[in-house]
Amino acid sequence: MEDAHMLFYRNVIGFDDMNRVVSDKRRNDGNVVLWNVMIDGYVRLGDLKAARKLFDKMHHRSVISWNAMISGYAQNGLFTEAIEMFHEMQMEDVSSNYVTLVSVLPAISRLGALELGKWVHLYAEKIGIEIDNVLGSALIDMYSKCGSIEKAIQVFDRLPKKNVITWNAIIGGLAMHGRADDVFEYFSRMQRTGLVTPSDVTYIGILSACSHAGLVDQGRSFFNHMVNMVGLEPRIEHYGCMVDLLGRAGLLKEAEELILNMPIKSDDVIWKALLGACKIHKNIEIGRRAAEVLMDLAPNDSGSYVALSNMYASVGDWNSVAEVRLMMKDLDIRKDPGCSWIEIDGVINEFLVEDDSHPRAREIHLMLEEISHKLSLTRYRPITTQVLLNMDEKEKESALHYHSEKIAIAFGLISTNPHTPLRIVKNLRICEDCHASIKLISKVFERVITVRDRKRFHHFQDGSCSCMDYW
Repeated sequence: MEDAHMLFYRNVIGFDDMNRVVSDKRRNDGNVVLWNVMIDGYVRLGDLKAARKLFDKMHHRSVISWNAMISGYAQNGLFTEAIEMFHEMQMEDVSSNYVTLVSVLPAISRLGALELGKWVHLYAEKIGIEIDNVLGSALIDMYSKCGSIEKAIQVFDRLPKKNVITWNAIIGGLAMHGRADDVFEYFSRMQRTGLVTPSDVTYIGILSACSHAGLVDQGRSFFNHMVNMVGLEPRIEHYGCMVDLLGRAGLLKEAEELILNMPIKSDDVIWKALLGACKIHKNIEIGRRAAEVLMDLAPNDSGSYVALSNMYASVGDWNSVAEVRLMMKDLDIRKDPGCSWIEIDGVINEFLVEDDSHPRAREIHLMLEEISHKLSLTRYRPITTQVLLNMDEKEKESALHYHSEKIAIAFGLISTNPHTPLRIVKNLRICEDCHASIKLISKVFERVITVRDRKRFHHFQDGSCSCMDYW
């Protein structure tokens, strides 16, 4: 069978002999266009290593060369690499263009690198790049996902023209921050313009906002309006929002029936939403059924096994926990580790659970001890029910002590001036103990702390959270 790379160049570039192409490149380093076409070809095939190898060999690079690598990394989930490439581009004194900024902003959004995002925004304004609907939407998304929803609103309000994509960006951003009333207001404004028709993405944002706020009746109403009045066909994401909304409100049977009666095939995401709700409400019966479906849909995904194990642990069924863990071991399925990021002075610092690899690990450990001591003075007791392992109370308290978001916060406290806001990004859903303790940390240390977990944003200030303890 012909190699995929050779097939690409035979069909797209028009060369039958790959070796001749490489030879031509070596003889003519000035032919940047040919190099760029080849890099783009490897990127489209998903072979980022081959693309980077060619890129590194180039003696002369154009902005197109850089853009191809940045967008390639970002589109393939290599967000750190995309940002590193963007930094390298600045060090080489290569002027970024419109495409560069649109390409790097999704990576910045994913990692929550707000300071870099602000720099990109200022750069665009400084050199006169037009902030149109596409770049504007990317900036709104960036500010929203980096925790600065007010800045996202500013960008939106300043756009000279707005289309459904920009409206969806601000509605989705507000939903992510749990601002349901604002979502409804912006949706009404969108309708009042008479110029923009809501899309299916619009309703994903609205239903997500209802889910985050526990607004079951409003969620049902918007879902029915979308289907019966607007005539949009629900996607799996809409059903997922409804299952999450119903499940977290305790309406587990209704949520399960909705999945079973959907006219489209269910996926692992929607069953995970139900399984997560079953853990919250300790419904073993429905949770077990959801887990069994998940294990068929995604047999190598650790999420379903971990969720099932945690559900058993939450009711103290350690024999069932052991069975699930043994099954994971037999199938060589490993749990995804908790991971958190914090940006300090433009540098993204990553921390895992019980991470002591950072150069300032000793200082971080001392700050964690200080946090623990100060919280104990408020008579705070760790919520050890969240440690779903069969160990004694002291061991459970120690395990909670080193969750990745707490390590990131400790690093933030030792790395910034008093009263400086801290922004954390986490890959998993925040646990109950971390949520409760961060509320107190925000009060004791007088800090505004923003945490973006896998589901939504939490804004902690003066001992309370924007989610109102519903997440």
